[in-house]
Amino acid sequence: MNPPPAFSRISPTDARSRYDAGDFALVDIRDPLSHQQGHIEGTVHLSDANVEAYLKAAERSRPLLVYCYHGNSSQMAAQFFAEQGFGEVYSLDGGFEEWARLYPETCRGADGT
Repeated sequence: MNPPPAFSRISPTDARSRYDAGDFALVDIRDPLSHQQGHIEGTVHLSDANVEAYLKAAERSRPLLVYCYHGNSSQMAAQFFAEQGFGEVYSLDGGFEEWARLYPETCRGADGT
């Protein structure tokens, strides 16, 4: 019996260099209001309502970075995406909160900034 596909955890620093290179598809799994108030630029917001459509359209060979608030829930979501056939999946350590603290210039919110 083969072990289930796995994801990797990634630090904000390592994720930033790959983000700058355009190496990731980005997925935000936080609630809609939190996403609206602030998110990493270029992110797709996923919820129960649109995850199936995302799975149908996604390029599974492209590395996927999943984030939540603090990096806990994203680990379960990253495992889910790995099990759906995504070849390279990462959960962002520290989540959006840590990313926004370190790299506010990459974040967008309701006010357009």
